[in-house]
This record gives sequence, structure tokens and C-alpha cells, in this order.
Amino acid sequence: MPGARLTQQDRRHIAAGLAERLSYSEIAKRLERPTSTITREVMRNGGPNEYRADRAHRTAGRVRRNRPASGGRPAVAAPPSDAYGRNMDAVHDYEQELVQLFMAIGLQQMMSRVLACLCVTDSGSVTAADLTRRLAVSPASVSKAVGQLENQEIIRREREAGHRNDRYIIGDDILFRSIVDNCRRNAALAQTAYKGAGVLGPETPAGVRLTGLGQLLEHVSRGLLQWMEQWPQIRAAQQATHTAGHTDS
Repeated sequence: MPGARLTQQDRRHIAAGLAERLSYSEIAKRLERPTSTITREVMRNGGPNEYRADRAHRTAGRVRRNRPASGGRPAVAAPPSDAYGRNMDAVHDYEQELVQLFMAIGLQQMMSRVLACLCVTDSGSVTAADLTRRLAVSPASVSKAVGQLENQEIIRREREAGHRNDRYIIGDDILFRSIVDNCRRNAALAQTAYKGAGVLGPETPAGVRLTGLGQLLEHVSRGLLQWMEQWPQIRAAQQATHTAGHTDS
């Protein structure tokens, strides 16, 4: 029944759906539940690769037992909101969508969760303790994920004066540098492909294949780098227009 608590059988159906590689919406349709219910259930219990029905059910039981008792029938609470008036249930659902997107483009699950968490944080920065608490994972898992994101230059680490804890930061400049660096790596790979074609013989099947790979990488990298060189000016113009619009209103 929609709105009721998930049963152990529901959770076993979720696990079976994940094993079949069904989407959250497909699993939700089978169970006649909102997609957001399935998304939260899976992400609270290890994600699609680590979800275990019986373990998730035991965890849910412990959470219910630890909730303080209240007299009378509980009132139906409105979705929580923050200082900007945002619906935090909707924000949470969107964060899970980001996780799925980042995983689809090749990031590991924990890296995706950390990056999504940073994306929906207004400050654009969190501590390791923040991530451990928000994602309900071990400090070791957070440490490994942020290390991998740092190595790819997607986030950076800073220590504020007078504070013991590092903060992990994401910003437009970091993503900009990451894209530019990736373009340069692709350009270097193109040169390596051309070299391979020369070694193997440019007219041989392997040589022709490597030449084509080099041309593709070089074309994409050159075009994207040229566009990225224009981005700071484009972004500045967009921000000026946005600021002027707010001033006029």
C-alpha cells in the first residue's frame, strides 16, 4: 500500500529488481510506491551494489525502536525545508539522481555520492566528518573517495586558519581545470596513437585504426580547448546579466 512502511517482502522485491538491473522507477512501479521511496531506501542501505534486503529490514527496525515515543496520534508533518524555503525531500531525491548520473559516466559509487553531496551544498565545501555523517558511511570510505576525486582534480582540499579539519571544496574553477586537463591528456593520447601508427605501419589495419583514433582525439580536444578558452568571458557576461536583472527587479 503506498505510504505504508516497506515490509521485508517489499525489500526482497527491491533486491530482486536491483539484481535484474531495473531502474528505481521500474521497481517502484512493481511495488506501487513512489520512486523517491525506493531511491531513499536503496541509498540509505549501501546503494544498488551493496543493498541487502534482510539487513536493510533489520536496520529499519532498529531506527523505529530508537525513535522517542509520543503520546496521541502523530500529526502529518510537512516536508522539511531549509533557510531558502526548499523542500528537502525534493533536494534529497535530486541528489540521488545526481549520484546515478555520475555513476553512469564512470565514477565509482562513493565518489559519486561525495560529489553529489558537494553539488547540493550551498557553501560548496564540507569536512570529512560532514560527509561521514551525511552519507552514513565509514571515515575510511570517505577518505578513499575524496582522495580519488582530488587525484582527478575535481575537488580540492583546504585547511582554514585556526581549524584542525580539512575542508573539501568544489567550484566552477575546479571543474574548469579538470575539463581542460582532460583535454590535454586526450591530446597527448592522440600523439601516442600517431606514434603507434608509425611503429606498426600507417597503411596496416592496426596503423589505420590508431591513426583514426588519434584524429578523433585531436579533433575533440582542440575544439573543446578552444571553447573552454572562451568560457571565462562567457561566464562573466552571464553573471553580469544575472546581477543586472536582480538589480532591475
